[in-house]
Amino acid sequence: MELQGIGALVTGASSGLGEALSWQLARSGARVAMVARGEARLLAAVERMRARGGDVHAIPGDLGLKEDIHRIAGSAAALVGPVSLLVNNASALGPVPLQLLLDTECEDLERALAVNLVGPFRLSKLVLGPMVLQGRGLVVNITSDASVNAYERWGAYGASKAALDHLTRVWAAELKGTGVKLLAVDPGEMDTPMHAEAMPDADRTVLPSPSAVAERLIELIRRGEQWPSGARIELAKEAAR
Repeated sequence: MELQGIGALVTGASSGLGEALSWQLARSGARVAMVARGEARLLAAVERMRARGGDVHAIPGDLGLKEDIHRIAGSAAALVGPVSLLVNNASALGPVPLQLLLDTECEDLERALAVNLVGPFRLSKLVLGPMVLQGRGLVVNITSDASVNAYERWGAYGASKAALDHLTRVWAAELKGTGVKLLAVDPGEMDTPMHAEAMPDADRTVLPSPSAVAERLIELIRRGEQWPSGARIELAKEAAR
């Protein structure tokens, strides 16, 4: 995908991979709409990027709230034009410290599903229609190895990401031949606030930075035609090839 001049929409963009990816897109010439729940942190990130010449825009919003989705999609189109790239990166872990399923409240599972699955579905639904009319576009759903491995205490998060993987495949099957592609990308572990929250005892010095992972992800997006729509890609393995 050629990034110069495209409209991009990145969720979970105020920190971690979302922030790093937004900057990589902006420095590649994309116009970037950045979405996150924390308005102050989001505005600070946008200000830093604008100071470096990035064409970036803040859209405060919560992917887990139905009433925010139309506003996010409409604001993105108004700020950056037709969205050619959507990165569904925003995620919710569920309660921390991470809980066994027997100790997980139904409301906590519902929240993880709302942010990690239903929110991306709603936002994709609004963005994919115009993409189909344009005959081009890419949706990247950020997934996790917890979607394919049964880790204790990761039940709410893992179940939501497993469903997101399958949703990606179904979207791809239904949109075959339209020129629109969907990919599920597992970025691997990295030194992010979410990782620290989930695994506070982990040695963060051995984890790659979000910036390093974002650089790999940008290259994947550029070379998106190499993978069939609906593919699930482990970014670390691709980088090692």
